[in-house]
Amino acid sequence: MKINNIGPSGVNPYKNHMKQQQVIAPNQAKSDQVEISSKAKEMQERSQFAADRQEKVAKLKVSVENGTYQVDPKTVASKMIDYYFNK
Repeated sequence: MKINNIGPSGVNPYKNHMKQQQVIAPNQAKSDQVEISSKAKEMQERSQFAADRQEKVAKLKVSVENGTYQVDPKTVASKMIDYYFNK
């Protein structure tokens, strides 16, 4: 009768596997990688739109305070008609 693997050598194969990986690992360069989801990209674009919108609101606010803001009544009426009747 022949008995192989006498002793603790075959007991912990995980340890042997980790040693093999440690030998291979120093040859590889470590690097970090970041992936931005499409939802995050969309949120970044929206924040840019928000900044543009705030700038536009600030300009309008200044023109209203100075009394230089003028409304075109034909444009307002046209937009109202489009909104209520041409949905």
